[in-house]
Amino acid sequence: MQQDHSETQQSLPGFETPFQIHLDPDNRWVKLAACTPWDHFGNAYYQQMSHLGRPEKPARMVIGAVIIKHKLCLSDRETVAQIQENPYLQYFVGLKSFQTDPVFAPSLFVDIRKRMGAEMFEQFQQSIVNEVEKNDKITDGSEPSLHSDDTPGGSGSVTKVLNTPNDTVCEDKASEPVTHQGKLVVDATVVEQAIRYPTDLSLLNEAREVSERLIDQLYLDSSFTKKPRTYRNNARRDFLSLVKQRQPTGKRLRRGLRQQLQYLRRNLNHIEVLLDSFPGLAIPLSHRDLRYYWIIRHLYDQQEAMYREKVKRCAHRIVSIHQPHVRPMVRGKVNKPVEFGAKLNVSLDKNGLAHVEELSWEAYHEGNSLPDLVKFYHERYGYYPEVVLADPLYGTRKNRAFLKEKGIRYGGKPLGRPKRKTLGNRKRLKAEKQQRQADYRQRIPIEGKFGQGKNGYRLSYIRARLVDTSTAWIRSIFLVMNLLVLYEIFIGLKKSAWWSRFRTVHVIDLLIRVLISFHEEQAVAPACPFQKEICTA
Repeated sequence: MQQDHSETQQSLPGFETPFQIHLDPDNRWVKLAACTPWDHFGNAYYQQMSHLGRPEKPARMVIGAVIIKHKLCLSDRETVAQIQENPYLQYFVGLKSFQTDPVFAPSLFVDIRKRMGAEMFEQFQQSIVNEVEKNDKITDGSEPSLHSDDTPGGSGSVTKVLNTPNDTVCEDKASEPVTHQGKLVVDATVVEQAIRYPTDLSLLNEAREVSERLIDQLYLDSSFTKKPRTYRNNARRDFLSLVKQRQPTGKRLRRGLRQQLQYLRRNLNHIEVLLDSFPGLAIPLSHRDLRYYWIIRHLYDQQEAMYREKVKRCAHRIVSIHQPHVRPMVRGKVNKPVEFGAKLNVSLDKNGLAHVEELSWEAYHEGNSLPDLVKFYHERYGYYPEVVLADPLYGTRKNRAFLKEKGIRYGGKPLGRPKRKTLGNRKRLKAEKQQRQADYRQRIPIEGKFGQGKNGYRLSYIRARLVDTSTAWIRSIFLVMNLLVLYEIFIGLKKSAWWSRFRTVHVIDLLIRVLISFHEEQAVAPACPFQKEICTA
């Protein structure tokens, strides 16, 4: 078959691109940049950086790169490469023109995550809440176009004339301060870290390998003529002989744990002897190696105590040598009874904005945090919620008494035995049951928010390794999800404004067509200049 074109790739200088003309204003990144409160983000960022001096990179570039990374679920290197290649992403991060150089080194993301603390993210969230509340007022019509500086009432004010006593009563009711409004939906979840599934045998084997590396490093700088014996080959062989078995018995597992504990104890004793050989001298170990030594020492104490007492749990249990802050969270789920990561207490407001109210690496009872969540809601909006929707773990007697004191309804099943149905209370009990069912359905969106984060933005696979960087990683994902809520509201306002203009123009055009057709049917010449202009149109 004869081909009428060459398969040879055209040279790069002759390659045509549409970006030489203009960018598409309807692109998603252009719209997201338009609705993002960059000024408030920048003020919060520079405020936290004030004691370190003004950062070298602009705030919009840094925060925009973090948003792009978690919006597209990219690695640090891939994020920088995507910004380098995409003009829309460069516009989003605030560049004035397209450039082929990287915006910054990928390793800068680590420093960014260390700098962005909980206070900075809280200010980010508050700025998003303010933008959403402002857009809600515009949507509800409480701030129409008459609220401008051109009105006789002054700057953004409207003068209302009260002609009847009823208007006076309504005005007094409207001027009363709002004490309770909206609903507070709360729930807890665990975001898992990217660690290997921990077992006692694998942790002891990894700790033994770290101890052998420390012995090798200390021996090189010591005055010892003979290297301490570690039996590393025998320890490795014993470990592999056990893990290769499909279903080892409990007796065999216990013997394997005893062997690994003995190997690790011998290595730790060798390390102590080697450290004692440096009296009055600097220890020839880096901060990282000293940290590993403390971790494996603490891990040995935990494993030895559990082996001696024949138990499977201990306080502050270490499940990862490289991330010792991670704890096992027993959730009791069918497919995953234990999760390894941070535990979050998240609240969802009426606009669909999710707020990370509490983040802890230790296991805790989420019901004890309900009074604090209500106080955070009051600090954020200036009033208490009308109802609190949560699962039964939050419905303790103490929490119910606190909500009753604040005048807040708890959307859950009452404590105690169900009341006996009678002719007098049958309708009331039925209405209360319907109310509980409606409250339960209104609590579903927060589960969907968790699913959006874990399935869409990899909230269930946190790849940061430090406490600060992991916390910033988690909060960045919630920041992206809240920005998307603001983006949807922004798009909805633009569509409603476009439809309003379209409807007005359509009505005027339809009226002109009716008038023209009427005059054509009457076949009457226009009697005035106004009708002449309409017919001409």
